[in-house]
Amino acid sequence: MKRVADHLSDILETIRPLPALDVQLLDAHGCVLIEDVVAPWPLPQFDNSAMDGYAVLADDVAGASEDDPVELPVVADIAAGDLQVSAISSGLTARIMTGAPMPARADAVVPVEHTDGGTARVRITSPAKPSAHVRRAGEDVNSGDVVLGAGTYLGAPQIGLLAAVGRDRVAVRPKPRIVVISTGSELVEPGNPVALGQITDSNSFSLTAAAREAGALAYRIPPVPDDPDRLLGLIEDQLVRADMVITTGGVSAGAYDVVKEVLSRLGTVAFEKVAMQPGKPQGFGTIGEESTPIFTLPGNPVSAFVSFEVFVRPAIRKMFGAARLHRQSVKAVLQQTLRSPEGRRQFARARLQPSSDGSYLVTPLGTQESHRLGDLAYANSLIVVPEHITEVTAGQVVDAMRLEHRKD
Repeated sequence: MKRVADHLSDILETIRPLPALDVQLLDAHGCVLIEDVVAPWPLPQFDNSAMDGYAVLADDVAGASEDDPVELPVVADIAAGDLQVSAISSGLTARIMTGAPMPARADAVVPVEHTDGGTARVRITSPAKPSAHVRRAGEDVNSGDVVLGAGTYLGAPQIGLLAAVGRDRVAVRPKPRIVVISTGSELVEPGNPVALGQITDSNSFSLTAAAREAGALAYRIPPVPDDPDRLLGLIEDQLVRADMVITTGGVSAGAYDVVKEVLSRLGTVAFEKVAMQPGKPQGFGTIGEESTPIFTLPGNPVSAFVSFEVFVRPAIRKMFGAARLHRQSVKAVLQQTLRSPEGRRQFARARLQPSSDGSYLVTPLGTQESHRLGDLAYANSLIVVPEHITEVTAGQVVDAMRLEHRKD
């Protein structure tokens, strides 16, 4: 059998990052930036008020108190967006709104809560130090700063920053388009009646969701029966829109394993036994004129999901240029003895939780059979047991792959 590390290495050597695209700003959300973005102006762009209140010279209100307020004439009202802001002199004040530009010479803002709210004259009952409640130009970002570097993942805060520095388009590596296909004549769509011998398709739903969590644009195809011609035609049709194809089922040695039958004649797809549990039967290669990568995963639900996490997720993330390809792993103390088959790397479903001393505890779930989807739904990690180890006892430290249900 082929080693897990060797199979993953072969996959990642084949996968290439997608070509860059220049896209509108909101379309860049969830993508990876491939250019350095330089601020053309400072942030804030001008000195402005952080509060509703009164712009003053700090020296004029240095002695203000409840018992001895300072009274000043109000010579202007300054609203956010006001384009005609002048200066104020000592002994005067201007009423100012949050975000409004500071008048020249004013060096502080007294919040309205510390005044009587006057419009012609105002009584100020609290002093203000220089720069109090003033946002200075450039205190966040200076003109010419690289605000986001190439390789940055563009989440909501990053999109906001790009807008703030005036970018309406950016160059990114796009999200890969993934097509997910379940195969098997026994499969029916959720919501339909299930006769004896049939099962509801779940793999295409879990794998499509997993691909989206990995950062892809994933599309699910309804189940395809065990018909080689229909499967071949469907795959060829989907290559028009797919950067990657994932199939599940039909890759073992049975008489009706049509995925293996069809794809063995196409492209570079190779079907191998990988030394892992669950997920031994694996297929990978490229097909079509564009050498589109295709993964053929086992049909058992847990096998399919674990195979995705170990092999497909890193490939997706390489395609769109993510800095981190693999799930984070942590060291954890095993809470129950766990047995593992000799010569195969086990990925055991488990619950990971922090302990009071900052370390982690991890507990295996169920019997680790590859059809038990219920246990998988409660797992937040996979315990990774190396090929040469057949038993890990409670209290030993193991590696736990965290199944965080978000893009990182």
